[in-house]
Amino acid sequence: MRPNRPDTTLKPDQTPTVIGLREWIALPDLGVVGLRAKIDTGASTSALHATDISEFKRDGQRWVRFTAHLGTLVQRRHRCEAPLLTRKTIKSSNGQAQTRYVIRTLLAMGDCAWPVEFTLTCRKTMRYRLLLGSKALVDGRCLVDPARTYIQDKPQILTVPGAQ
Repeated sequence: MRPNRPDTTLKPDQTPTVIGLREWIALPDLGVVGLRAKIDTGASTSALHATDISEFKRDGQRWVRFTAHLGTLVQRRHRCEAPLLTRKTIKSSNGQAQTRYVIRTLLAMGDCAWPVEFTLTCRKTMRYRLLLGSKALVDGRCLVDPARTYIQDKPQILTVPGAQ
């Protein structure tokens, strides 16, 4: 094992969560529920469709404010704020490089929840507004069954402040 890398080996008492190629997720710290995610084991980083992104300072820390777009057939939007983790250059599947804001927020899927890093980017031409990459799958101890979709129940978040 390489130094400075967390141990991702499953312990005997830890059963991985089996998920399908598509799953319902929530981002409770952002007040986002009912979002369909595409699972992409070929992508390292997770991505969230966001527009109107602006950086600001709160208590001396860097934050970002953005609009998360939550649907394709029915346009739902939600204004969000999150601490800014960093900015990262990402090479897309078509080979173009783009600098994106990166946030870390809690992801809920089924009865599991764990922190995930997301890049904020425009995904308006994509069918799924959220892409869940391999780093998030490792951190959440998920195994993907590519023959199935929506294996996990929708996460239950009772209150969504400020949802539009």
